[in-house]
Amino acid sequence: MAVDPLIMQYNVAQLLEEPIGSSRSYQLDETLKGVGRLADRIGGQVRLSKTQEGVAVDAELDLDSVLTCGRCLCEYPLNLTLDIEEEFFLIFDLDTGHSMSTPADSEGAQIDETFTLDLSEVVRQHVITDTPMKPLCGAECSGLCQNCGVNLNLQECQCVKPAIDPRWGDLASLLLQEQN
Repeated sequence: MAVDPLIMQYNVAQLLEEPIGSSRSYQLDETLKGVGRLADRIGGQVRLSKTQEGVAVDAELDLDSVLTCGRCLCEYPLNLTLDIEEEFFLIFDLDTGHSMSTPADSEGAQIDETFTLDLSEVVRQHVITDTPMKPLCGAECSGLCQNCGVNLNLQECQCVKPAIDPRWGDLASLLLQEQN
């Protein structure tokens, strides 16, 4: 999965020249194309604020995607709202271009040597975290018949129900008693 890096890259050289607390806001409304894309559409607002050691990112993004149900294999729409708060650290001196050490307690991303802040990896990680591990079109999804493969949400299966394995007979009778 990938986010188109061109829509998620911001040159922050000018922002880094300004006083701490200075900020820039950007509006996103992009349709993504290509194989392996993270979503079909991404929109929202990204705010970049200068900090002592880099740039803080505060973003609220809406992503529209299409997932495949893990039970019936039908596609269904998914809308995710991501709230991203991340600090990007400067690893190159703005004036000299020389490499700097990152702060010891920094766990954030880095601003590269061209002073470009790339949000695509951070967004990708948030999407992976917020996307269901086993996507379901609905909690009541019946899935596919194990024998013939018919979608049980659309029609009833015509398969003959297999006889209960005699080794499980006693357990099956307990289950029937519990259901009655």
